[in-house]
Amino acid sequence: MTDKKMENVTIETKANIYFDGKVVSRTGYHADGSRFTLGIITPGEYTFGVGPEENMQLIAGEAEVLLAGETEWKKVVAPDNFIAIADNEYKIRTNDILEYLCDYDEK
Repeated sequence: MTDKKMENVTIETKANIYFDGKVVSRTGYHADGSRFTLGIITPGEYTFGVGPEENMQLIAGEAEVLLAGETEWKKVVAPDNFIAIADNEYKIRTNDILEYLCDYDEK
């Protein structure tokens, strides 16, 4: 499970706002310079484009995801995670408010 406190990080103050405010995150950087986002997804179904590979860790809540190349939705419950393949997209749907931490693999 994700620690309740992150240390040695830098956070951008400008919010990333998607889907008319239904998904909101902040971009941050670990001490080694790697990028992450920390955010909230409100109830609904959303499709996200993926650039670099994403490791999505749920902090709170539960959802279903449909990953690129798959035909069945997979249930994820905090503290589960899933990997979204680079240069694709995935769908996520939830009846909960989700809190998440997304680490990017920008090698």
